[in-house]
Amino acid sequence: MQGTTILWADDEIDLLKPHIIFLTDKGYEVKTCTNGTDALEAFRNNNFDIVFLDENMPGLTGLETLVEIKNINPEVPVVLITKNEEEHVMEDAIGSKIDDYLIKPVNPKQIQLTIKKFTENKRLISQKTSMAYQQDFRNLGMTLNDNLSYAEWVDVYKKLIYWELSLEKLEDAGMHEILTMQKAEANMQFSKFIEKNYAGWLKDPVSAPTMSHQLLRKKLLPVLDPETPTFFILIDNLRYDQWKIINPIIGEYFRVDDEDTYFSVLPTATQYARNSIFSGLLPLDMEKRFPKLWQNDEDDGGKNLYEGEFFSDQLSRVLRRDVKHSYSKILTFEQGKEISENYNNLMGNEVNAIVYNFVDMLSHARTDMAMIRELANDEAAYRSLTLSWFVHSPLLDLIKKLSQKKVKLVITTDHGTIRVKHPSKVVGDRNTNTNLRYKQGKNLNFSPKEVFHIKNPHDAFLPKLHVSSSFIFAKEDSYFVYPNNYNHFVNFYNETFQHGGISLEEMIVPYVTYSPR
Repeated sequence: MQGTTILWADDEIDLLKPHIIFLTDKGYEVKTCTNGTDALEAFRNNNFDIVFLDENMPGLTGLETLVEIKNINPEVPVVLITKNEEEHVMEDAIGSKIDDYLIKPVNPKQIQLTIKKFTENKRLISQKTSMAYQQDFRNLGMTLNDNLSYAEWVDVYKKLIYWELSLEKLEDAGMHEILTMQKAEANMQFSKFIEKNYAGWLKDPVSAPTMSHQLLRKKLLPVLDPETPTFFILIDNLRYDQWKIINPIIGEYFRVDDEDTYFSVLPTATQYARNSIFSGLLPLDMEKRFPKLWQNDEDDGGKNLYEGEFFSDQLSRVLRRDVKHSYSKILTFEQGKEISENYNNLMGNEVNAIVYNFVDMLSHARTDMAMIRELANDEAAYRSLTLSWFVHSPLLDLIKKLSQKKVKLVITTDHGTIRVKHPSKVVGDRNTNTNLRYKQGKNLNFSPKEVFHIKNPHDAFLPKLHVSSSFIFAKEDSYFVYPNNYNHFVNFYNETFQHGGISLEEMIVPYVTYSPR
């Protein structure tokens, strides 16, 4: 390719003249040297796109030259050319951060393909990815207008995430913009789908997807085994795309047995969704069964203080036997470290539920802390921050330790989160809750087109605080603001990550089971 510069060091470079002529004719610029010392001097004084090194040169060997080159600029790909196929040579090369190697004799086409792999790979991948998405864009567009089932909506969402993660690696603003528009269209249609079907699902579970209150009964409890401890790890507020980027790290230690999803109940907020998971009940039924423990929006105090009690109750209620279990909630790094260091104490339990609050704290912190706001200023950055946390977290330490034992591992969440962009005006009395994606209150005033309005909360198995209480849920990427504080809310919350309402990101969330490798 025109403009690509190559450094080639070989003590028998004269014998490679046909190769040099071939590359020059193809438009490459080739600088040659006969030893490692001259190669290093050339490398220091010029810019090269790729380096070829003979492994067996007098003076500085190819491997020794490689080490020096990587110290100068580790980003330039270096290819070792060797006659020696012995394993220790390859191990030394890999340990010295070689990018590739070729076995002599090499032919000009081999060299050209290697150059293309390193210098044109990004462009070729970009072109192929863009073309593939453009083809799929039309298919997805037609699919969105169909009368989709909940399983088909899961497939649509997974496909959108696949393309989002694929296009993220490309510097193609046009493709990103098209995908963003398609995701917005998908969320608009998905919101209509939820409005049409949600109440029916709760009344007739046979036709419904697995939801928060059914999650443990359908997926976890049937596979419990007194001989094999199960670690049920719920990472709060973990979207499907965030799971996709941490999964390769988990995959180094555990094998995926089943990658699944389920639908969060409404509101997609911790107080409702996570309590439903651990109690196995919808919020209205929780209020009836646990009148002293259930906290409504207007009640003072924490809303998630009794998950351990709810979990114990569900285990005994559903399994009708004693199940040795534990429940732990991790709110700080120190608590995470403590459970990782003392995990052996949990190995005698049939099931251990561990709630990790990090991602939830991150999403809320983004609205409160200027630094986090800058670090997570878009979807890709939000995923990157999640990955960075996970790689350095005590949770990964725990997973590594568990991989050495005979255990089952489950990774899931209670709901996702969406980046909000469109303010929606709402008026309520002073007792109206503060969540930006749903409101519960008396005499709420709002734009009917912009919300999913549940006039009678009992229709959605939600508690009814007053005779005139109702719920409204923000749809797509909107968020509720008060007209008398409009500019403050918009300046503070626009482009932040919120949850509680209706979107693919909030409602379709991962449930993944693993076994040790």
